[in-house]
Amino acid sequence: MDRPASDVARFAFNPLQVEPRKVSIVQNPLTSFEDDVAATRRVLARQDGPVILVGHSYGGTVITEAGNAANVAGLVYVAAFAPEVGQSTLDQYAEVPPPPNFQPDVQPDGFAFLKTETFKAGFAGDTDNADAAFLRDSQVPIAMKALEAKVTTAAWKTKPSWYVVATEDGAIAPELLRSTADRIGAVTTEVKGSHVVFLTQPEAVADVIEQAAKGVVLGDAAVAPN
Repeated sequence: MDRPASDVARFAFNPLQVEPRKVSIVQNPLTSFEDDVAATRRVLARQDGPVILVGHSYGGTVITEAGNAANVAGLVYVAAFAPEVGQSTLDQYAEVPPPPNFQPDVQPDGFAFLKTETFKAGFAGDTDNADAAFLRDSQVPIAMKALEAKVTTAAWKTKPSWYVVATEDGAIAPELLRSTADRIGAVTTEVKGSHVVFLTQPEAVADVIEQAAKGVVLGDAAVAPN
């Protein structure tokens, strides 16, 4: 239910590879919220300078918790959750339920895939059939307990934030994306795209990340009121 395949991240990675910028990608194990936060912190610890931390989908919950690291200068949420302190990812879904084609298939061991028959419509509606099939068949299942874990700190309360609203998102209702962006006081950009907007509109997403990088350097950024 997070990024299904590491190769996909290259679509957003490639436009950002401009010297002297360094781009690192966190591979969340999706085994627990704590494991994912720890994985993010390990990558943060390897960075040499200020970091713009980017999270997609459930990854937004992860950067909300991990983003208070001293070297994080700003946050970018891409069609993502941004919980309040004491709130989980699933708590945000309780505010606005997901669209009907977003259908997790929870296995007996507590890990969830997305159902095959509704995967494209619910996750990657603006991809071609070949890309949708690759995404569907390379899913990394997520532990449901990761989605139930509540954040203990909210980095967006103290760090400037940017937000990409995917206007055709089939996994998180666009109205929830918009209300989340407004609640955290993010600089918001709407992009026509599905939940995998970073794949189908990589330049637009990269532009927002670039805006964030410039914003923290120039001081042209806002922080949500506490």
